[in-house]
Amino acid sequence: VWSSLPSMTALRWSNFPWPMIKRPSNPEDLTTAAIEGYVLSQFYPDKSKADKDRVKEYIRRWHPDRFETKLLNKVVEEEKERVREGAGSVARSLNDILAKMN
Repeated sequence: VWSSLPSMTALRWSNFPWPMIKRPSNPEDLTTAAIEGYVLSQFYPDKSKADKDRVKEYIRRWHPDRFETKLLNKVVEEEKERVREGAGSVARSLNDILAKMN
């Protein structure tokens, strides 16, 4: 799903694979505990990466500089602020998770 985003022209909140088990409906739903539960789940499909490497990969994906230049400009205007807030929330949570691991 993530790899198809750059080729899409009009993105919406619902297009993003938010890193949570239960799909969030707004930025307030994106909690560190819920993101950690998803990213570090024992049921995570790709077991080839260590937990820390998986968190780092997510940080690269959701990093504001990268996210805003590559994807945010494709988000429809009425959802842009909501998506920006959500992505920022995800990035902060991931950084907190990584800091806890160090």
